[in-house]
Amino acid sequence: MEETGKYKKGRQAPEPTLKRLPGYLYYLEQVREDGILNISAPTIGKDLSCDPTQVVKDLAFTGVKGKPRVGYNVYELIHSLEEYMGHNQVNEAFLIGAGNLGSALMAYQQEQALGLRIIAAFDIDKKKIGENIGGVHILEYSKLFSLSGRLNVKIAILTTPNQAAQEVAEDLINCGIKAIWNFTSVNLNLPEGIIVQNTSIGSYAAVLLRRLNDAGNNL
Repeated sequence: MEETGKYKKGRQAPEPTLKRLPGYLYYLEQVREDGILNISAPTIGKDLSCDPTQVVKDLAFTGVKGKPRVGYNVYELIHSLEEYMGHNQVNEAFLIGAGNLGSALMAYQQEQALGLRIIAAFDIDKKKIGENIGGVHILEYSKLFSLSGRLNVKIAILTTPNQAAQEVAEDLINCGIKAIWNFTSVNLNLPEGIIVQNTSIGSYAAVLLRRLNDAGNNL
């Protein structure tokens, strides 16, 4: 099997592929540090415990092509992945809800390149307002409306309590936000065309625990 790449660059990748791409990027960055210049799909598949055919299909969405008996150029592949995922440009975002989870995300971005940079956080808790976490200032929620117009930010990260999520999301849309990374458990009811990525910690924990329980029953 050769890494020929069947898809044209720019074609929309399915969500499962998009979720796997950061894993490929992290792996390849480690490979680059080891001084490896070329790598094959079977090697990537073996090291990441996945089907090499799936590796080829996933990486083809970036537009990069491997060479027979050589594989992918590691540097070219890293560049293509970063470009495809938008890591080579700064996408600014607001964070709403500076509680434990929101604070963790602000601190996390100092150590990780996500292609997404939180430039301001907002909260109604007077004890949090004025704090600086991970280089991000926490502002009074009411300032969201004036700042959004001046800064033209299109992405918001929602980490509010569940009971406030829908109302805050509507405020965000009224402020010009086009994409929301939703960490609450609420199924947001928003206008068509608004991009919502749901990442409920509770949902993922439920899947993990269910799988653990199922595995235990099979031991």
